[in-house]
Formats: sequence, structure tokens, C-alpha cells
Amino acid sequence: MKLFLLLVMLTTCAAKHQDLSRKMFTFPLQTNRAHVRLNATAQDFRSLTVCHRSFTDLKRDHALFSLATPTHSNDFLIFWDDKNKEMEPHIKDRKAEFGGRDYKPNMWHSICTTWDSESGLVQLWFDGLPSTRKYVSSGTQITGPTIIILGQEQDAHGGGFDINQSFVGMIADVHLWDYILSSCEIQNYVDERNFTPGNVLNWSALEFNIIDRVLIEDKLNINQLPGV
Repeated sequence: MKLFLLLVMLTTCAAKHQDLSRKMFTFPLQTNRAHVRLNATAQDFRSLTVCHRSFTDLKRDHALFSLATPTHSNDFLIFWDDKNKEMEPHIKDRKAEFGGRDYKPNMWHSICTTWDSESGLVQLWFDGLPSTRKYVSSGTQITGPTIIILGQEQDAHGGGFDINQSFVGMIADVHLWDYILSSCEIQNYVDERNFTPGNVLNWSALEFNIIDRVLIEDKLNINQLPGV
């Protein structure tokens, strides 16, 4: 199959509404600028589930999903802490720490994260394996205007990027639901079976802006790599 490649180098591209099935965003450089801004259909969340797949060889901290509001720059952040070898969901600027994740380089990982504002509990599903549930923040929902970014970690609403926390690699299959996805649906997502697509962010009907050097490519199939 001929590789479909789109390289965007303009300062800002107009929002696109596109089916990215079997596609991925490639972030080829360590930078404090290049990112993708995802345009969500909802702005307020009493609970949510975020699922995505990532592929990288980074050996440092990096952000995987960043949702910020004017009140909290880390209203919902998925972050890899390389020093402590922990996947860290941040909700309303508070974090939970999930160690023991086999975050191997140069392979796809499926990560789903759930949070409920009533109980305050967050749970991480890493390559289909659930974590313990941990308390982070309860009592108040995430309230917009939200800015959702891939490729960078927001230290301010829509900015404050740190080159040493930027993502280098590939991200695909990003979905966001405004409810807690069932364990069965999460497993279907991980196994790439039929599942209910995100009702807030849907990879098959995604509206987004690409800023600086980010590519859209055919999704790399790990099973096609030599030696795998």
C-alpha cells in the first residue's frame, strides 16, 4: 500500500475533520512547539475515559495526552515519569502514580485511563491490564473551556511547553468518552475489535489543528517489523 504522508510546516493549519482510521500522528523531533490540538465536542466532564496508543523510544519524561482549562493546566494529563518508571494520570493538578508498567520502547502500547468526579477514583488500563483504583480528586467536575493537546505538556492553558517533556514518536487511535467505559469495551479497544467510539473525541471523525512539524502517516504495524 502506498504510504500516505502529510507534512505540515506552517505556523498553524486550519482545523480538519478527518477519518484517521489506520493512520497515526508522527512527532519526529524534540521541540517545544510541534503539537496537535484536538477539538472536542464537549467541554464539561463529570467523568471520562481516554484511550490512545503510543510508540516511542524516549528515555525521558514525556506527555501522552494533555487537557488543560484556565483553572488547571493539568486538568487531565497522562504523563510518563521516566525516573520513577511510572505512568502518572493527573486530574485537577493532582496525580496518581502507577508503577510496574512494562513500558517497552519501539512497540505500540494501548493506554486507557478512567476518572469519576463523584468517587474521585482514577484507574489505568495498560495494554489491557487494569491497575488498582486510586483516589485523586472528587467533588468538582472538569469545566471548560478545555484545550486538548498531543505532543506537548501544557504548563499554561494552551501553552507553556517544555522541550524536555515533548513527545517524540507516534500516537494513534485517540478516543475520549464523557463516561466510564466498561472493562469489556476497554478490552475490545485494546484488541482492536469493534467498540463504541469516543463520543467526545472519535479517531474516525476527528477535528484537529496541526502546529509545526507533525506528520500523518499510515499506521505502523508492529507485526510487520523484522524480528517480531
